[in-house]
Amino acid sequence: MHRWLMKTEPDTFSIDDLRARGVEPWNGVRNYQARNFIRAMQRGDAVMIYHSSCAIPGVAGLAKVASAPYPDPGQFDPNDEYFDAGSDRGNPRWTLVDVRFARKLRHVITLDAIKSLEGLGDFALTRRGNRLSVLPVTDKQWDAILALE
Repeated sequence: MHRWLMKTEPDTFSIDDLRARGVEPWNGVRNYQARNFIRAMQRGDAVMIYHSSCAIPGVAGLAKVASAPYPDPGQFDPNDEYFDAGSDRGNPRWTLVDVRFARKLRHVITLDAIKSLEGLGDFALTRRGNRLSVLPVTDKQWDAILALE
């Protein structure tokens, strides 16, 4: 099993939205490195849901990968906000997975709190200038972050 962190803007889609829906396609990822991480995901992998671009960014809940990776259908729909005219149905450019709600944390584990942890190694979330919406989390990083709950 692998572990991941997936960012979302809570004004658009939050951990509460995921809880209400149960399972949701994690669509709209349009960064090649993040897409490659999605392609490496397997059903059952653990996910931290991270609220970004908000007053208090941080880990808000947990989820599981609920499907194998598959082509993001929005890339083929000219009316979809994530349409990509350059993507080919025979060789789709963009991939997604379905994500299943696991639990909401008792409180958001803030980015500042995560940055204060020692021993996280080269963690992309705390790296200056990182904009990836999907990134891997080591077992050590996962345990250290959740210990803050």
